Amino acid sequence: MKKALLPLIGLWYLLAVLVAKPFLPYPHLVLIHLFTMSMQRPLPLHFLISAFRITAATIAAVIPAVILGLGSGRSLRMDKLVSPFAYVLYPIPKVALLPVIMLFLGLGNLSKIFLISLIIFFQLYFVVRDAAKAIDARYLDSVRSLGAHRLDLLRHVVVPAVLPSFFTALRVSTGTATAVLFLAETFATTSGLGYLIMDSWARMNYLDMYSAMTALSILASLLFGLYSLLDRLFCPQNHQ
Repeated sequence: MKKALLPLIGLWYLLAVLVAKPFLPYPHLVLIHLFTMSMQRPLPLHFLISAFRITAATIAAVIPAVILGLGSGRSLRMDKLVSPFAYVLYPIPKVALLPVIMLFLGLGNLSKIFLISLIIFFQLYFVVRDAAKAIDARYLDSVRSLGAHRLDLLRHVVVPAVLPSFFTALRVSTGTATAVLFLAETFATTSGLGYLIMDSWARMNYLDMYSAMTALSILASLLFGLYSLLDRLFCPQNHQ
């Protein structure tokens, strides 16, 4: 991570020198300002609100995606029932439904959480389903020959086989969830890092704007790191 971060900061410095405009401050000025803002109430509050929204949305998406994905991956009947709806709904630009979602669920957290979870649900569902479907039948047959029941197969074969793909999908969904979070927080709200970014931009307070953008990046990086850590803990064989 450090090897990638240093060149990016160097590129930022280079662009700031070449552009030489107030709307692109130097990185060290942004970091100093971010530290100052973090000591005050607004930024930590916006950060916690955004963290709550994206965490709640991820949990709300993971539970049905894993249940339906495992079921569809191991049951042809369930796959024929669920997957057609997923194939029809997945390509629909669900971000465009935000005004309608807000009409039904209001302007508070619920509509934002629902939108984020709706979008990342399909990413997780398809990955879990395909991973469960790709399990070699010979592994299942060998465990059945030892007297294992359906619950044993799920616990000792299916779930361990799906976990690496699941954590990969979680990491990929982090970028999507953060982008949707930003969009949702710029629409009819006065809280969250997305709101703070756009409010700072409207006020032409570029240090506030870049500090909020950095805070949003830190939030996404923390989630990405958490999923990577869980991957290492539950799938150590993939990191040897």
